[in-house]
Amino acid sequence: MAKKASKKRPDSIRELVRGFPSAPGLYFMKDADEKVLYVGKAKNLRSRVSSYFQPGAKLAESRGPRIVEMVHKTASVDYIQTESEVDAILQEARLIKDIGPPYNSDLKDAKTFPYLEITTRQAFPGVYITRNPQDSKSRLFGPFTNVRDLRAVMGVLQKIYRFRTCKLDIGDKDDKRRFFRPCLLYSIKQCTAPCGDRVSKDDYRLQIKDLVKFLQSKRSTVLRQLTKQMSQTSELMDFEAAAMYRDRIRLIENLDKRGTVEGNVQPEVFAGDPAEAMGKLQAILKSPQPIRIIEGFDIAHLAGSDTVGSMVQFIDGRPFKNGYRRFKIKTVKGVDDYACLKEVVARRYKRAMAGQELWPDLILIDGGVGQLGAVQEVFGEMNAPMPNLASIAKKEEIIYVYGHTKPLKLPANSAVRKLFQFVRDESHRFAQHYHHLLRSKRVLGES
Repeated sequence: MAKKASKKRPDSIRELVRGFPSAPGLYFMKDADEKVLYVGKAKNLRSRVSSYFQPGAKLAESRGPRIVEMVHKTASVDYIQTESEVDAILQEARLIKDIGPPYNSDLKDAKTFPYLEITTRQAFPGVYITRNPQDSKSRLFGPFTNVRDLRAVMGVLQKIYRFRTCKLDIGDKDDKRRFFRPCLLYSIKQCTAPCGDRVSKDDYRLQIKDLVKFLQSKRSTVLRQLTKQMSQTSELMDFEAAAMYRDRIRLIENLDKRGTVEGNVQPEVFAGDPAEAMGKLQAILKSPQPIRIIEGFDIAHLAGSDTVGSMVQFIDGRPFKNGYRRFKIKTVKGVDDYACLKEVVARRYKRAMAGQELWPDLILIDGGVGQLGAVQEVFGEMNAPMPNLASIAKKEEIIYVYGHTKPLKLPANSAVRKLFQFVRDESHRFAQHYHHLLRSKRVLGES
């Protein structure tokens, strides 16, 4: 991330931007108080950011009055360089959701990027484009940045690998399958029709194995074949067919325009059924009132520096982004997660103690018995009524609940466990993301 510009505008900003790399990345417009006004992505950071501050730039005509207003408020500009434009697109979406800059009109909602899902747990796996994967054990590729191209390449791949895209429940031991009439895709050779028992389970799984191998590889064999077909049709003056092969090559190459499931986390994609979770959670806590508001906490730091706390708020089992909060640790020196957690919780509920804010129905801590005990101490020191408290430990996903003598070991498919994991992972991600921004700014600011 770049150094902060002087508040002398706009010459100092133009001078700073001359040092930006001609590379893809993200840029951050900030006001005089260091508040992020706008997050943008760029294929060429220097070119893109400088376009806002050129003396002859007609921003009102090209980008609208809100952008003009934002530029007038901008006192400094930071940047983060990324490895590719795809990385910039995916990181921009996550940061806008996290930070909520006032001048970003897009990407603040719950919209997510799509995945390619292969339901490998099924006897005859289906292949789907989805923003909400059906099964945590499915094979996922993505997230992808362009759903239109993904749909187009899906058609190309289906012609090659002939996988099913229907939602039929097909059992390998169902003898009635041989009487089932396959759909048109079987007739045009875009599916081997496991629904109609036209392919064995082993042969169909070999098709899926080849597809997965193709998606994981550099796809050189298929691309060479398509390039050869394009050259042959071009030599025969069949330019329409040559153009079709050219487009197919482009689409397959665009499969690389994706992130990774682990590296580009979209936690809102993998949430369980919130209604079921909230009902079962009320029963576990033996609460006479429904559990509606959950607030989750986490701490992030690097060797004791740049320590921050995060609080995420869920209402009826879903993230409520307006309720998210970040806390820069003020009173704790060195590495002491318990003390940091106590500071953050005390600061958060000080206003609730004064009757200025509502108490949540449940407070969830990222950690084990020690973290839970630290939070209990906070409420004792504040002479506050003890709310519903719980913590979830990462390693074995064990849940500790205040007032329960034994920890909860819920099954992996439990709606309550999935909800707790969602809240925990969201608070962790939210803390870490902000922490990395602070760390980058400090390290580069001192270089």
